[in-house]
Amino acid sequence: MPLEIIPILALLLVVLGVVGAIYLLTYLLGPRRPGDVKLSPYESGKEPIGDARIRFPIRFYLIAMLFVLFDIELVFFYPWAVVYRKLLSAGSFILIEMVIFIALLLIGYVYAWKRGALQWD
Repeated sequence: MPLEIIPILALLLVVLGVVGAIYLLTYLLGPRRPGDVKLSPYESGKEPIGDARIRFPIRFYLIAMLFVLFDIELVFFYPWAVVYRKLLSAGSFILIEMVIFIALLLIGYVYAWKRGALQWD
């Protein structure tokens, strides 16, 4: 086993020990007073009404997926922006690549917009 891994394993053991001790102490020393109020479901400060298994419209999932898709793709902008000046001196190839990437993102956004995927009824 490489010697570089030993400090990482030691830290992992310390963290697991602390977490285990916290859980054990909470279980042993924590008060246990269950009641009707504590055992009732609680969601965002509102009393639960009806069944929890309701169907969400597919539009909700579509907008959520589009948000995640565009949000994840924006992660690719940060490394490019950090080294932009260095890459610009090396040539305009990286600039052309990023323009193509932005154009593809824009085409996807316009397509979703034209299909009505962003309209909330």
